[in-house]
Amino acid sequence: MVSERYRQRRASRLATELYTISYLILFAILGTLAHLGVEWLTFYPGAPVIFSELWANVGGTLVLGYLSEDRRLFRQEWGKVRLGKEKDSAFDSASKRERHRKVKSTIPLYIGLATGFCGSFTSFSSFMRDTFFALSNDLPSPINHPSPSGTIPNTSSTVPRNDGHSFMALVAVIFITIALCFAALKIGAHIAIFLDSYMLVLHFDFLRKFLDRIIVFVAFGAWVGAIIMAIIPPDRPGGPNSKGSWAKETWRGQAIFACVFAPVGCLIRFYASLHLNGIKDSFPLGTFCVNIFGTAVLGMAYDLQHVAFGDGRLAGGSIVSCQVLQGIMDGFCGSLTTVSTWMLEINSLKRVHGYIYGMTSVGAGLAILVAVMGSVRWTVGWMPIACVM
Repeated sequence: MVSERYRQRRASRLATELYTISYLILFAILGTLAHLGVEWLTFYPGAPVIFSELWANVGGTLVLGYLSEDRRLFRQEWGKVRLGKEKDSAFDSASKRERHRKVKSTIPLYIGLATGFCGSFTSFSSFMRDTFFALSNDLPSPINHPSPSGTIPNTSSTVPRNDGHSFMALVAVIFITIALCFAALKIGAHIAIFLDSYMLVLHFDFLRKFLDRIIVFVAFGAWVGAIIMAIIPPDRPGGPNSKGSWAKETWRGQAIFACVFAPVGCLIRFYASLHLNGIKDSFPLGTFCVNIFGTAVLGMAYDLQHVAFGDGRLAGGSIVSCQVLQGIMDGFCGSLTTVSTWMLEINSLKRVHGYIYGMTSVGAGLAILVAVMGSVRWTVGWMPIACVM
């Protein structure tokens, strides 16, 4: 009897882990696509904020703020109906609300939404990259005025400026990003409270017996589909969306490789946080490690894309290798690192610990990129990339 119960519990734990991994895979892909989409949509002529990574980070943090405060979607928790139809006293104290937050954070769908989607929608490594670009005067700017010659200027070209202005740009990117993301976290929480009486309740039986099982096939099917499309892209010569030559093939660099690498980064972040965040309550070590490591990987990938060999060939080599590096930056690093969870952790820590954690993360991330990207940018310099983005 004991052995049978043990097998049932073990099978349930394995099923829960499989469902969690499946949600993370699917929502990592969706979050990455959302990040890229928002980035493209917000980089337009005359944009009032030129670093378009900002709005993806704000959007993901807003959604996480809603999920963290929501008390209705997962009211049934693990199948225990604790609540009445409309009015109840289940959340009449802070301790009960905190307990619900802890319980719902173990539900596979919630993990997929909060860690998978929001974590991949936001990117700490891209935030740090824009911070370094502001410091080095390499931040791409949307075109706002016609060129006297009639040709469209390069959005990556910038006007020389002094070090003081570069420092002001650095401070602007850091403060604007942190301030707006923190505001988005609070606004998301307020939206959750406002919509509490109108949102539906996700029933445990529906999740466990239907949706969780379906997602296993959908998630792995989407990931395998992305891998197949990376091998045989639709816009290859002779493909259904062919634009002519291989030089005009852009799908892999713009989105497909990012979808291939995103689940890997998301899963590493999830398990790193799961095993390392509890080591020190005042400093989430897991999130810190993946944010800094992902930032370092992004810096190295960017250098490889833009550094030339002695004979003038790009280190990225072919178009495909350049696209793979872009996929690593957008997909792997974008999903490995997160602003939304980082902001939520800062908000949940004691004030002094939050300041220490936040400043240490930004300081370490910027220092890594100064060492990795700055050592190349201010010595041999960067060259144009081989692939079209």
